[in-house]
Amino acid sequence: MKRIAILLLSVLSVLSVTAQQLKTFHVLSPDGRIDMELTTGNTISWSVKHSGDLIIAPSPISITLDDGEVLGNNIKIISSKNITVNTVINTPIYKKKSVVDNYNQLTISCKGDYGIIVRAYNDGVAYRFFTSKKGIITVLSEEVNFNFDKDYATLIPYVRDLRGTEQYIQSYEALYTKQTISKVYPDTLGFLPVLVNEGKKKAVILEADLEEYPGMFLSNNSNKGLKGVFAPFPLEFFQGGYNKLNTMVGKRANYIAKVNGSRSFPWRVVVISDNDAALLNNDMVQKLSAPSRIADESWIKPGKVAWDWWNDWNISHVDFRAGINTATYKYYIDFAAANKLEYIILDEGWSDDMDLMKVSDKINLKEIIDYGKQKNVGIILWAGWYAVDQKMDEAFSKYTAMGVKGFKIDFMDRDDQPMVSSLYAIAKKAAEYKLIIDYHGMFKPTGLQRTYPNVVNFEGVKGLENNKWTPNDDVPEYDVMIPFIRMMAGPMDYTPGAMRNSTKPYFRPLHSMPMSQGTRCHQLAMYVVFEAPLQMLADNPTAYMKEQECTDFIATVPTVFDETIALDGKVGEYVAIARKKDNRWYVGAMSNWNAREIIIDFSFLGDGNFEATIFKDGINADRDATDYKREIIKVSAKDKLTIKMLNGGGWAAIIRKL
Repeated sequence: MKRIAILLLSVLSVLSVTAQQLKTFHVLSPDGRIDMELTTGNTISWSVKHSGDLIIAPSPISITLDDGEVLGNNIKIISSKNITVNTVINTPIYKKKSVVDNYNQLTISCKGDYGIIVRAYNDGVAYRFFTSKKGIITVLSEEVNFNFDKDYATLIPYVRDLRGTEQYIQSYEALYTKQTISKVYPDTLGFLPVLVNEGKKKAVILEADLEEYPGMFLSNNSNKGLKGVFAPFPLEFFQGGYNKLNTMVGKRANYIAKVNGSRSFPWRVVVISDNDAALLNNDMVQKLSAPSRIADESWIKPGKVAWDWWNDWNISHVDFRAGINTATYKYYIDFAAANKLEYIILDEGWSDDMDLMKVSDKINLKEIIDYGKQKNVGIILWAGWYAVDQKMDEAFSKYTAMGVKGFKIDFMDRDDQPMVSSLYAIAKKAAEYKLIIDYHGMFKPTGLQRTYPNVVNFEGVKGLENNKWTPNDDVPEYDVMIPFIRMMAGPMDYTPGAMRNSTKPYFRPLHSMPMSQGTRCHQLAMYVVFEAPLQMLADNPTAYMKEQECTDFIATVPTVFDETIALDGKVGEYVAIARKKDNRWYVGAMSNWNAREIIIDFSFLGDGNFEATIFKDGINADRDATDYKREIIKVSAKDKLTIKMLNGGGWAAIIRKL
């Protein structure tokens, strides 16, 4: 009896200690609608409510180190601190010139030299771990969970083209798979951003400030949950994939990262909205990223690019053989100059794929660069990541001295720790040489674009180039999904601008004369809707000169703006956005394969009278997708205009104050 009493006393003592250790913290958004709860005790878990509705159910989080320590187990809190921040971030190379950064923050410091930071914004929540340990620490794994109270629908892009024998090397280009959380594939990785449809509310899962750390994939955690998955640290490499441009991993370690023991880890983010359209104008990644490390950004010049690769250098009505040669690139420069485009790009073929210092004997690179200078057109060079990594200083030094303005870097196709670190290092080195960078073959942006604003675009999207080899993709539907999901992470190198447009029954892939799905106005609207400080014109000069009216529109639309307004939209159905630069407004709207009418409310115009130059689907655009009508109308802030978009259609306008 005495032993039973002692045992009972011991159990009660343990329960008492556990109960004493259990603490719950709440962080409210500035408007009070979002409540992020953090519970600490034997473990840490987080949950989120929005206007009383459960968005994230209790979800455990932790980081495991190689010495067995688990950051997040048996928590002993040393201190906690709450602050409120309400400031403005200047964003000159963005979809608006400034961003309001308003949040409530809780910082918890724990025994063991680590802690966690939690933020609640009016439009979402974020948390991150931090450590203050000495030396280098090895992270075996990070536990990230997004649990839900119901089996909600998701839109998730999956790893699709395995380059080798593992899922961690892939192009980050995929349509969205529509399925409930319980049906999310347990053996195939999804990549971010991912949208969860919780009825009237949407939650988009993101990450931000990814530096010296692997990116996060998602997999099935349970019937109502998703979990983070991270690429193990690579140990051995070999060249493979397309033209051996992919740096494959032959062996990986049993850990995901080796990092400085005193650092902050990436933000785990959920954006929440009860209005689809609000997702079109979200700044969460921009707000959570490290500030610019470039003291003088005045040399960074956004703009549009005449691009050669998608159209297969297929110009006509010239007296020279078109292709990778000096005459062709001079012709592209003439076209760019005539239409006031800032750049042309020399894509794959100008140099040896493996050695950037070996220029093709088919071109005279100095002559091309000098000709561009005469015409006020900058030259951007394509390069595989491997070639840049091998001779970065040498290549950047040589080509900067020749007058090159930037590089489009391709075939990274990984987001393990060394690749993420490399992309920051390239951005930093490029800034030293005043070079702009377009990261193609790239995972989604996570804030590098704010930290190094010379990185002016990212791929991580299934762009127009895929039209050349994927006949069964539903492209118009994808086009009106990505502004609500992928574009929330940052700019997209989608490469729009096709002049050969097709209806659904007649679309087919063509290599040298590629076409697009949907109408001409669907393509024009992309230049307003899709965020891209460096924006391509994917078709060839011959096609654009035949369609000068449309080319004039494309050339006139800026690539960065002073203000953005989300007008209307529904994920996967349609989208409408207005953007302002100086004293002009630019409006773009796009639809999926369903014809529809929507109302454009011009109240955003403010006082005065305006003239709108409109491009709308022609009356026969459902039969001939190139059919459009241009018209000029008068509008004011009091007006509401019903616009009609045909199947795969679009609508675009430039509005000037009278």
